[in-house]
Amino acid sequence: MLEVVFQDEYLVAINKPHGLLVHRSPIARDVEEFALQLLRDQIGKWVNPVHRIDRKTGGVLLFALSKEAESLMQKQFAENKVEKKYLAIVRGFTADQEEIDYPLKKENGTLQDAFTSYITLKRAEIDIPFGKHPSSRYSLVEASPRTGRMHQLRKHFSHVFHPIIGDRTHGCNKQNKFFKETWDMTTMLLHASSQAFDHPITSERVNIKAPLHPEFVSAMKLMGWN
Repeated sequence: MLEVVFQDEYLVAINKPHGLLVHRSPIARDVEEFALQLLRDQIGKWVNPVHRIDRKTGGVLLFALSKEAESLMQKQFAENKVEKKYLAIVRGFTADQEEIDYPLKKENGTLQDAFTSYITLKRAEIDIPFGKHPSSRYSLVEASPRTGRMHQLRKHFSHVFHPIIGDRTHGCNKQNKFFKETWDMTTMLLHASSQAFDHPITSERVNIKAPLHPEFVSAMKLMGWN
């Protein structure tokens, strides 16, 4: 049963689990469960996602319940009018706050502007050696992407040498192996914690929040964060 965190007659949002694909994809032919089909069957209505979220990312995933709402919400996402916030656990001690203005390439090689700001919420130093270092350092950050490029947060945190833990594509393989061998943890520690936007039909301000999933909470406890 998917956790529904918002629903009215036009929109519905779930707290997507880490590892769940949004819809069928040719790159994962062996997968049988998808958020779109699960939600459609759960609420008994036509639904369609209005934005993208990585398979390994958990958190807010918004669907439309009508073609009109779908079109209007997709327009808001395309125009970067949706305020999105993410929580991530990354390698190393991040700055108190930072703005990452770093263009990203599309699949065809075209560069696109990409902008992310973040603040550091907590830091931890664990008394476990890693590589040449006598201890292991991590940070909990709240990131706000101003643009919506593919894998933007994952690429941006890698660019500033603070890769997201569990990101196999853009992250640190040594850290990912360390988390798997030490704590049997393979989840990518990136969570879409909130979305805020003007309702496409009523124009009322909507603020949707999604609580952390157990895997993320477990990682925070390992760091000593409440």
